Amino acid sequence: MISKDEVKHIAALARVGLNEEEIEKFSQDLSSILDFVEQLKEVDVAGIEPTAHITGLVNRTRDDVARDFANKDGIVELFPEEKNRYDKVKSVL
Repeated sequence: MISKDEVKHIAALARVGLNEEEIEKFSQDLSSILDFVEQLKEVDVAGIEPTAHITGLVNRTRDDVARDFANKDGIVELFPEEKNRYDKVKSVL
């Protein structure tokens, strides 16, 4: 079982404040997770190919080709302001 000091250390690394009740709970929870990982280590996976997903799909890409847009003037009219031949919009923070 993970000790309370180890939980406190992990919490400090994550900059998470825990009270005594939470420390006890996380000690049990983390211990059960590590126990499960130990169970997974016992599974024989020899000869099994690693996979990222089971669908078999691969990334589909297309050529990046510049094309003219038919309604440029209509889009430009939507901008609230223009300055030095640039369309000006409100900043997004």
